[in-house]
Amino acid sequence: MAIKVANNQSLTAITALPSAVSGGAMTLLETKTASSDATLDFTSNIDSTYDEYVFKFYDIHPSNDGTQLLFQGNAAGGSGYNETITSTIFYAYHNEADNDTTLSYRTAADQAQGTAFQQITTYGIGFGNDASLSGYLRLFNPSSTTFVKHFMGRVNNEYDSSAAYAVDAYVAGYFNTTSAIDEIQFKGSAGNIDSGVIKLYGIS
Repeated sequence: MAIKVANNQSLTAITALPSAVSGGAMTLLETKTASSDATLDFTSNIDSTYDEYVFKFYDIHPSNDGTQLLFQGNAAGGSGYNETITSTIFYAYHNEADNDTTLSYRTAADQAQGTAFQQITTYGIGFGNDASLSGYLRLFNPSSTTFVKHFMGRVNNEYDSSAAYAVDAYVAGYFNTTSAIDEIQFKGSAGNIDSGVIKLYGIS
C-alpha cells in the first residue's frame, strides 16, 4: 500500500489534503430531550453502520439532589438492561470556596463482572436551579460478535453539599459479552431526569 502524502510534499505549506484522508465525521442519529423522564432509552440506530458511537450530555438536571447518572446496555434480542460490566472510575473535584480539592479513585462506583447500572458520575448532580451535568460517553464497535464492547466517558457536574463543587469524572470499562449491544438506557439513581438533552452520534 502506498503512503499518502500532502499533494505538494510540504508540511509548512499544505494547500490540499490527500484524497485518501477521511473519517472522524460525526453524524447526528438521535436526540432525546428529558421532561421529567424516569429513563432515556436509545433502542435504535446502534448497529454495524458505525464503529464508534458517542452520546453527548447537555445540562442534565435531576429531580433529586445528589442523583447519579447511570447507564446500561442490552445485547441484541435481550431485555432488562443487565449486561455484565467490568469498569473503572476516578475523579477530581474543587469547591467554590477554594478550600477543598482532591484527585481520587471511586471504589464504590466501579464494577467487577457486575450487572448493575454503571455510574457515570462519582458525586451526584445537585438539583438547584442552576445545577446540571454535561459531558460524553463513547461506545466502541458495539456490533462486534468477536470482542467485548469498550466504553469510556467524561462528565462534569455541579455537586451540592455544604459548598458547591465542580466534579470532573472519568469512567471506562467494557460490556463483557461477544453479543452485539444495540440498546443503551440512561437514568438517575433516584427520581426523574427533569430536563436536559442527550444526543447520539455515529463516528465514521
